[in-house]
Amino acid sequence: MVTALVVVGLLVAAFVGYNIGGSSTGVAFGPAVGSRIVRKTTAAALFTLFAFVGAWTVGRNVIDTMSDGIVPAAQFSPTASVGVLFFTGLALLISNIYGVPASTSMTAVGAIVGLGLATGTLDAALMFTIVSAWIVAPLIGFGVGAAIGRYLYPHLDARLSFGRMRDPLLRIDRSGFVPRPGLNENASTRDLIGAALVLVIACYMGFSAGASNAANAVAPLVGNGSITMNQGILLAVGTIGLGGFTIARRTLATVGNDITDLPILAALIVSLVGATIITVLSQLGIPASLAVSTTCCIIGLGWGRASRTATLAELAKPTPPGEGETDLATGSLATSPAGEESAGPTVGQLATGEAEAPTEPPENPDIPGIGNEAPEEVTAESLFDPAATARIVTLWILSPVVSVVGSYILFALLL
Repeated sequence: MVTALVVVGLLVAAFVGYNIGGSSTGVAFGPAVGSRIVRKTTAAALFTLFAFVGAWTVGRNVIDTMSDGIVPAAQFSPTASVGVLFFTGLALLISNIYGVPASTSMTAVGAIVGLGLATGTLDAALMFTIVSAWIVAPLIGFGVGAAIGRYLYPHLDARLSFGRMRDPLLRIDRSGFVPRPGLNENASTRDLIGAALVLVIACYMGFSAGASNAANAVAPLVGNGSITMNQGILLAVGTIGLGGFTIARRTLATVGNDITDLPILAALIVSLVGATIITVLSQLGIPASLAVSTTCCIIGLGWGRASRTATLAELAKPTPPGEGETDLATGSLATSPAGEESAGPTVGQLATGEAEAPTEPPENPDIPGIGNEAPEEVTAESLFDPAATARIVTLWILSPVVSVVGSYILFALLL
């Protein structure tokens, strides 16, 4: 019976890793595939390689925390391991159904917390640290994104311009007897530098994904001794890579096509910020969500870029009824005739009311100063949808809560 449960646990772990690879490959390499820097197969290979490096090095800390930190390793019986992995897989199902980047890390930890509460073995101090990191990390992502969007993005955009390449950056020369890899000879130096930057950051995201996500697939099995740490990493990365080469082809196409509607530069910024936050937390042994931190950075970047239409003084000061009112959600100025309510800007685009005279001079002759940027110059894709943001945040909170409650009920009845 125990052997059968171990086999079931290995199969469920493989399923979780497979789905992680399917979703994470698209998140990491979507910009690179969408801008035609690499093909999908190359993207999957690079993602698998760097996910392995991340899991084999930094990821060990996260596996230690989740396999013998939140609850003692002795609590991970074969039955408990299957239950925890089941709720981790449930998070992936919820994410796919609602199209929301739900955190498998948060839900996996939630399942372990349910086990700890049911058995009275939860390390409350460690959980306080983890939950604090879950609150602080998205706030950092939002704050960094907002600061970059408001103060640095126009300068970066003026100096760095990324677009789609006609042919992939990397190509295989099959004219000779032995195929040889090479660079696209038609690409300019600027294209090569930009493409290399996109590719480096994509590989960095793959490293970060491996560091944070390998534990989600195998931590319970490592905790109960069914497999060793090294075996767990190989199982996790192997199934993650399998997902990257198969089901990720759809997510790569979807994310790649969608993300090219957003400037490639913006995608690089949020990828770099999100991956850095998760790499630091993984080094500390704290399981956290790459999707959550990255999405919060997207929201912050959009708000920061939109808020350039007004100075900080204009955003902060109240205005008399009937005059231009500052929309604090987007930083835009909406005007309405006296006696009528200001409806504010439509979600996804800015109102085109008259802005007050700027109080901050232009940073350089080609880039409008803050408060001097016309609302219509801020593209719709740089903003965020408040309703969609609320739905995403709700599911971020709901998924681990459901995992904790369901896990607690399950283990309270079984153990």
